[in-house]
Amino acid sequence: MSPLPGFLTVRVLRGVNLVSRDATGSDPYVVLILDDQKVKTSVIKKTVNPVWNEDLTLAIRNAATPIKLEVFDNDTFSNDDRMGDAEFDIEALMQIIQMDLEDIRSGTVLRTVRPSKQLQCCLADESRIIWENGQLVQDLLLKLRNVETGVVHLQLKWMSIPGTVFFLALLA
Repeated sequence: MSPLPGFLTVRVLRGVNLVSRDATGSDPYVVLILDDQKVKTSVIKKTVNPVWNEDLTLAIRNAATPIKLEVFDNDTFSNDDRMGDAEFDIEALMQIIQMDLEDIRSGTVLRTVRPSKQLQCCLADESRIIWENGQLVQDLLLKLRNVETGVVHLQLKWMSIPGTVFFLALLA
C-alpha cells in the first residue's frame, strides 16, 4: 500500500437543473466513491436545484485514481433512483502541491483546467486552482452523465499530513 499523502475535502455546494424522478420533485443526495471509501451528503427534499453546502472528506492514497460522483433520488418505499453520475480527477491539483507556494498571494490563480473530450472528464466549464488563505482550492462544475440534464458544483480543498512524503511518480 502506498503512503497516505493527505486528505481531500470536497464541499458539495449545489446541484443545478437535476432531473426530476418523482411527481412531487426529487429528493437528491450525492455519493462520492474513491477506492473503498464511500461518503454521502444529506437528502434535500423536493427540489431539482438542491443546496447542500456540505463537506465530505476522502483519504487520498493514489492521486491518479479518479473520484466517482453519483446523484440519487431518495425513495422511502423503493430503491433510490439514479439521477446521474460523473468522474473527476485531482491530478492537476496534486501537481500544484509540489510547487513552493510560500510567497504566493492569496487569491492567485495557479492553474486553469479546461474541459476535454476524455471520457473521464465531466467538467462543464473551466476549473481554476487558487491559492486562498494558505490553502489550495479548486472549484468544479461537473456535468452529470447518463441523464438528460444536471450539473453539480463542488469545491475541493487539499489538506496535507505534516511529516509525510508524497511521491507523484504515478502521474508521470
